[in-house]
Amino acid sequence: MLDRNRQHQIAGPGHSQALSADLFYDGAQNYSPYGRDHSEQPEGVNPLKLLFYVAQYRWLIVMMAAAGLVAGAIVTMMQTPKYQATTQLEVLVPSAKVFQDIEVVSENSDVRTFLTAREKLRSRALAQRVVFQLGLSEKPDFLFPTPDFSLSNIFRRAFGISKTPSIQQNTPEQREAIAIGRVLRDLTVNLVPNTSLLSITFADQNPKYASDVANQVAQSFIDQRLDQTSETSELARQFIQEQVLQVKQKLQKSEEELVAYAKEAGITVTGDDKSLIGSNIEALNTALATAIQERLDAGRVVDQIDKGRGASLGPVLESEGLQNLSEKLADLTSQYQQKLSVLKPGFPEMQQLQSQIKELQRLYNNGVLAITDSLRLKYQEAQNKEADLRSKLAEMERAQVVFNDKNIKYTILKREVDSNRSQYDSLITKLNEAGVSSELKNQNAAIVDFAAQPDRPYSPRLSINLAIALAAFLGLCASVIYIIELLNNTFTNPEQIENEMGLAVLGILPLVEDRELMASVADPKSGLSEAYRSLRTSLQFSGAEGAPRSLLITSSEPSEGKSTTSFKLGQDFAALGARVLIVDGDLRKPNLHRLFGLDNTIGLSNLLTNTVRKEDLAAIFRATKYPNVTVLTSGTIPPNPADLLSSPKMALIITNLGKRFDLVIIDAPPIVGLSDSPILSRLAEGTLMVISTNQVTRKSAKAALKRLRAAGANVVGAAMSKFAVNKFDYNYGYKYMNNQYYDYGSSTPKIEGKVDDGASQPANGRSSAFSRLVRRMRSSVGGFLDRAKSIS
Repeated sequence: MLDRNRQHQIAGPGHSQALSADLFYDGAQNYSPYGRDHSEQPEGVNPLKLLFYVAQYRWLIVMMAAAGLVAGAIVTMMQTPKYQATTQLEVLVPSAKVFQDIEVVSENSDVRTFLTAREKLRSRALAQRVVFQLGLSEKPDFLFPTPDFSLSNIFRRAFGISKTPSIQQNTPEQREAIAIGRVLRDLTVNLVPNTSLLSITFADQNPKYASDVANQVAQSFIDQRLDQTSETSELARQFIQEQVLQVKQKLQKSEEELVAYAKEAGITVTGDDKSLIGSNIEALNTALATAIQERLDAGRVVDQIDKGRGASLGPVLESEGLQNLSEKLADLTSQYQQKLSVLKPGFPEMQQLQSQIKELQRLYNNGVLAITDSLRLKYQEAQNKEADLRSKLAEMERAQVVFNDKNIKYTILKREVDSNRSQYDSLITKLNEAGVSSELKNQNAAIVDFAAQPDRPYSPRLSINLAIALAAFLGLCASVIYIIELLNNTFTNPEQIENEMGLAVLGILPLVEDRELMASVADPKSGLSEAYRSLRTSLQFSGAEGAPRSLLITSSEPSEGKSTTSFKLGQDFAALGARVLIVDGDLRKPNLHRLFGLDNTIGLSNLLTNTVRKEDLAAIFRATKYPNVTVLTSGTIPPNPADLLSSPKMALIITNLGKRFDLVIIDAPPIVGLSDSPILSRLAEGTLMVISTNQVTRKSAKAALKRLRAAGANVVGAAMSKFAVNKFDYNYGYKYMNNQYYDYGSSTPKIEGKVDDGASQPANGRSSAFSRLVRRMRSSVGGFLDRAKSIS
């Protein structure tokens, strides 16, 4: 399966020639993720993803919801029960007012009336009247009620403690001011939409006070309006009588001045307030327009005559005599033309016809001339008529100018007479209305529905308080979750790696505690071993011809599981019968020899620096207790690892080892901050990135992948390590990762590193969920600090 007889064309560090096209490709240009489409548009709100968050933070949400319910119950207990009563008052808009001419009956005026009534109901004067009518200034429980919101209300309601305050230390004026303030503070007046009703609502801790004050406010408003209306009508009547006398004298004086001036100036006015001169000018203008039109029509006819077209005019064509002459002339002309073909023009008969034709033509021309002369005469008359009318119109306009000079003062005097007469008529009408209204007391408001004494409080309402508190705490919980997710810039699920890095996740390695790691690796039936076998299968299908002959395993940062992955993958491929060589390419902090239980005296670094004897070359490649697995340790730690790895000798070693072994696995150092992995990635056919869950930042992983692709590495995919498969949200989101997936065929149902959620360990399950939440918050804060450091 692994022996594909491929030709290796590995270039040295000093060459820029690319590797064989059938084995390698430029990741920055030809990379295409498995089963992913880059044309997909970013998703909007995903309800299923929101459900994942709810499942992930379920304990935090439950605790915040419980805290909200408790807070709502405590707030309800701290509030004092209050009762409210409502009276409905109808405001009647009068159809006739004292000043009828300035009354505006419209929707806007009605609204202003209702708003004015509402403000009067809220006025201090009305509140003072209500306090006096009900004697509220002498009632201690009304003046000094219990606090609306206080911690002492809990004990008062629990133990039934009641205390009556004393009012003796306050003066009557102070008690009245307190009562008025209470009425104004707890009184609410609203306009019922699309009606003429006002709802008057009063709230108090005593239900009797609530109904009594609401009813008294409405009644006091009606009484106040009646008193004000009666006083206003009497004052208006006296005022109008004085105005009538003054306007009457002014009217008489202005009429006398107008008549005297008209006689002196000789002004005569028609019934429609127009002068005779003005009427004559209008008549002359009309006649002049008619004369001009007649002159223009006659002028067009004369133009036709002057152009020699008189025979084609309408009067000529309509003349019966001329029509008869024209017909006879046409008949004789036709006969002459017919005989001309037989007889000569000098023949007597022909000469006679010619004489007749000439005579008829003379008669016809004389008739046309007579008609055209009459049309010329008509045109001359039209011109004379137009000239006469223009002269008369000019004469009348001069007379009009003189009249206008005299009419200016006349118009002023007449306008003053009209104004005085209008004022006099209006005042007489108002005086009659005021006399009637002073004798009547119109009720402009009526109580529609009296307030009944309430039997249960309207506040506090436990359901509303619980809902508000629950919504507030859940909103706070959502904000906390959002901040946690915003600060958490690590990878938590495989989809994030595929979406943000464009890498196919070839394997998901479950989280195992450090103390159980080696036991899980050694156990072939453990969940971790099954995950590595799944990763091996994915690598076998990572290329068109199977798994790569040389595979570099690296990670962005240390402690992500790359050495363990190299160790376990080597065993799994060897189990298939392949000859596997595992090379420890980490010349800085090697770890592979510890996993195999070997010493690290000589190894790769000695081979690169020629510090090993020929007889010891065979001892460098060490056989292990695992069949078909050979290890090349890192050897002595050199001072210049990057120089050794980039030497041509390293490329030659990898090429020769690829010929001797079916699979060469290189355990490389971390990518970030070092140049070793990018150098080694050019020498390997494929590169596998190990990305740890909730550990490496996304920015660091992206930077590492960018460095690999810039170096020309063929990144075949990623393996997600330390994945907590026991978490409820991951099990819910990834249905293939349920509790029994990695234990298929195992004798024990427990997954390494997993705390059972069953009845056997309920306390541990709850503590595990809480500890995971604490770890996640610490990871978020750590990620935020890392991001701040990277920005700085």
